[in-house]
Amino acid sequence: MAVYEGARPRGIALPRAPRVAGAPTLERRRVRPAFRAGRQTNRLGIALGAIVVAFMLAFFSLAQQVHVAATGLDIGRLELERQRLDDTDAEVRSDLNRLGREPAIRKQAIDAGLGQLSDPLVVTPR
Repeated sequence: MAVYEGARPRGIALPRAPRVAGAPTLERRRVRPAFRAGRQTNRLGIALGAIVVAFMLAFFSLAQQVHVAATGLDIGRLELERQRLDDTDAEVRSDLNRLGREPAIRKQAIDAGLGQLSDPLVVTPR
């Protein structure tokens, strides 16, 4: 076992009574363990952590903006599709109104090879 200068043996069984000095002692200054060991706080780690947090916040904000822009594009595309469907609906209604009249039906029948009916033939009973 190595013996160091100033080392005192410790009692295992009973704790020792505190030593009382003859003269009053000054109150000891409290010193941080990092300072006592000759180390200082690592400001580089704090700076890197702050940069990482700032980038995470920036990427989160960017992701939200991209999501909003994509939603806006989807809304615009759906509005254009709705307008196209409304135009098609109006065109079909117009065709139905135009083709549902008597002159258009007569023209379609003549084009299909059907002719005008002759006067009705009345058969008398015997």
